[in-house]
Parts: sequence; structure tokens; C-alpha cells
Amino acid sequence: MNSMPAISIDEALDAGDELDLSGMHPVFARAPQSVSFNKLRKRLIRHVRQAIADFDMLNGQKRWLVGLSGGKDSYGLLAILLDLQWRGLLPVELVACNLDQGQPNFPKHVLPDYLASIGVKHRIEYRDTYSIVKEKVPVGGTYCSLCSRLRRGNLYRIAREEGCDALVLGHHREDILETFFMNFFHGGRLSGMPAKLLNDEKDMLVLRPLAYAAEEDMARFAQAMEFPIIPCDLCGSQDGLQRNAMKEMLAGIEAKMPGRKDAMLRALGHVDASHLLDPKLYDFAALSAERRG
Repeated sequence: MNSMPAISIDEALDAGDELDLSGMHPVFARAPQSVSFNKLRKRLIRHVRQAIADFDMLNGQKRWLVGLSGGKDSYGLLAILLDLQWRGLLPVELVACNLDQGQPNFPKHVLPDYLASIGVKHRIEYRDTYSIVKEKVPVGGTYCSLCSRLRRGNLYRIAREEGCDALVLGHHREDILETFFMNFFHGGRLSGMPAKLLNDEKDMLVLRPLAYAAEEDMARFAQAMEFPIIPCDLCGSQDGLQRNAMKEMLAGIEAKMPGRKDAMLRALGHVDASHLLDPKLYDFAALSAERRG
């Protein structure tokens, strides 16, 4: 039997898709009109639409809280979701939310000014989790893990208060791959960052519509859109983080063997439990060979 050749995510999504870019949400008012930008915009829209479809993100959803950090990825996510909503392809209400965590020199005016300028419903919440992280993390330790947990807990609370069905985050392809390899190398388990997750309390979905989007595309998109980026190192840049090591490793692999990141992402969606070593996932005890003769 002939088998179809493996194709990249981009090739699969590009096939037969003629997205009309006439008209726009106000977020695109100052966007470039170049052919290259329109191709980038179409590709990101297709990636998000595919992730939403593949993981059934719209099943019963009516209102999403979109976490907005002020970084390139969350800005890009919001812009793409607004574009889809404006086209009638995303029938949910969007509420953008930034959690001001009390980092020194955080520019408090940037996000509310930007969101107001494009007419987006939003909520800015202040919680000084920065002081908690500084107190709890020993000297020389890394802040990211605890900071992320505290931020997530507050975003769940805000989502409930806003009557939202889901918390939507801007994690992209590289975030997912880096998390997988961190767990693989340091946690001793095959576990990643799912595109759709139910929280521990079972009352809130976490959605990652950028699961198929490349970080490089998000960076190019943010630069072209001239988002007012807020750096993520307000608490002080920390070198030697495990995630940085994974990022460098993946970049090196991609440089030597282009297309490997897409192949790795496809692998995360094609798991053969019988070829792994976890008896909780596959009943190895039930395997037996038939006797002959």
C-alpha cells in the first residue's frame, strides 16, 4: 500500500486556503500591507484555526480571558484572535487581562493605553507576587517557576470573576517543545504542554491556540505590528535557566536539520504506547505469543 509523504504543518495548512484579508480589525490599522506580511498573517491565522479545530477549543465556549503579559507572543495571540472574531470565525467574547506582579519599573500605562486605543475590553489587576517570589526563592535560584504558578492562580481567579470559560495563553511551538525536553531531561517523564488542559479544580480550561505557531513567526509579526513590548526581565535577567538551554539545543538541531521542530511537534501528536516503557499506558502483561504446532 502506498503511503502519503510526510508534509510540514505549514504545507498542510496552506493547501487550498484562500483567506480574504480585505477589511480589518482596528488592531491592524497600522499594520504593513506588504505581500510578505500578509503571507505571515495568513499563516498564523491558519495555525490558530487549525489548533482550535484539532483540540475542539470552541466546544461550548462563550467567553475567554486572554492573558496579556506585554510580550510579543501574547500581543500576537490577541491580535490574531481579534482578527478571527472580526471575521466571524471566533464566536466567543474576548477579555484581555494583564496581571501587574509588582516588578520594579513596570510601565503601568502601556497596556491599558494600548488596549483602549484598539477598543478591547480589558482588566488590569495588581498583585505583588514579585515580593513573594523574592522572599521564597533562595539566592541564586530562578524565579520563573514560582512566578508562573502565582500568576496562573491569579488568572484563574480573575477568569472566574469575569465569567470566562477558559484562560487563553500565548505559548507557541517552541514553548511546547522546550517544556517537553525539560521534562525529558530533568523530570524523567514524557510530558509536555498541552494545547488544551483542564485545571486541577476542574472548573477552567487552559487553551493554547498558538500551539502550531513558530516563535520566529511570532517575533516577525510583533515587530511588523509595532506592539509596545514590555520586557520579561524586569525582575533581573537570569542566565543559565534550563529553558534557555533547551532553546539553544533546539535551535542548533533546527540549524543542522531544518524542519526538525515541526517533526518533533508532529511526534507529540502520534504516540505509540506499545513502543514505550510505561505499563500504566499499555498492558504488556497481556502480550503473549501464539504457540505453533
